[in-house]
Amino acid sequence: MKVIIIGSGRMGSTLALELSKGKHDITVIDDHAEALNKLGRDFTGTKVVGVGFDKEVLEKAGIDRADAVVVCTSKDTTNALIGRIAKNIYRVPQVITRLYDPRKAEIYNMLGLRTISTTDWGIKRTIELLNFNQLDTIMSFADGDVNVVKIEVPELMVGRVVDDFSEPLSSTVICLTRRNKGMIPTKGTVLERGDIVHVSVLNEFMDQFRERVGL
Repeated sequence: MKVIIIGSGRMGSTLALELSKGKHDITVIDDHAEALNKLGRDFTGTKVVGVGFDKEVLEKAGIDRADAVVVCTSKDTTNALIGRIAKNIYRVPQVITRLYDPRKAEIYNMLGLRTISTTDWGIKRTIELLNFNQLDTIMSFADGDVNVVKIEVPELMVGRVVDDFSEPLSSTVICLTRRNKGMIPTKGTVLERGDIVHVSVLNEFMDQFRERVGL
């Protein structure tokens, strides 16, 4: 996966180092060369010095071939601008933007931009969004302790019941969408191929949840 990260502050640099450990092709853009140099020798990707919304800079970074763009500069307005450029002009499949002011979340969503918030939780959520396409954390509470995830029912769970998604004190199904119609399912509701479920999951049990449902 080719990922462009714009902004090499704490979040951008940590995310770049984490993703470069895998098989991802990572490019980091920042308008300060010293910020890029702080990535260190462990970073195996590409560095581009320049302004993140500049056409030449973006194209030098290979945005026309990018599978994902993560925008995490220090300003919400800049992040929104670059996010819209990536999504609407270059048609990047996944665009994730850093959000400092939660009051702007609805506006970002209307623009079709996925958002990340606090640094530690934002890094974790971004990696999740990039690596686990079947599972999307759409909301979090208590600084990320509890997540609401949206998931298309995996093949392993087709034909099983809603209660199989749940585990006492760690995960609970709160909504099921079938053929574009939402419902509150019972524990015995049988899951069908194409169903979408929303599940509340304690963050510390996310890995166990993925394993249990076959992700």
